[in-house]
Amino acid sequence: MTDPTPAGVLDRMRALSSAEDMFALLDLPYDEAVLNRARLHVMKRLGDYLDRLPLDQLDEDGVFREARAALQRAHDDFVTASPRQQKALKVFSQSHGNMLPLEGLRPIAR
Repeated sequence: MTDPTPAGVLDRMRALSSAEDMFALLDLPYDEAVLNRARLHVMKRLGDYLDRLPLDQLDEDGVFREARAALQRAHDDFVTASPRQQKALKVFSQSHGNMLPLEGLRPIAR
């Protein structure tokens, strides 16, 4: 027997298996090159944006609008900036201990 109550927006989002499905559900266009380059980063950023919203205080239309806006914003973050520049994942923002970036090295004059 099927459940007569339709799943909420967030439940439907959780059930999806691809970023493209997420854009389709929320009726948003996307740049395929951006997703090919930063798919995981866009989805991580979407989660970060959604975590900051009071979604439990909104009706389903409000959740849909906020989720749609958050996905658009997450996608747009990576249109002109690389994942490394955006530092969406922890690996890009954590300290690397005593490592010195190559930009910090100067040649020794002899």
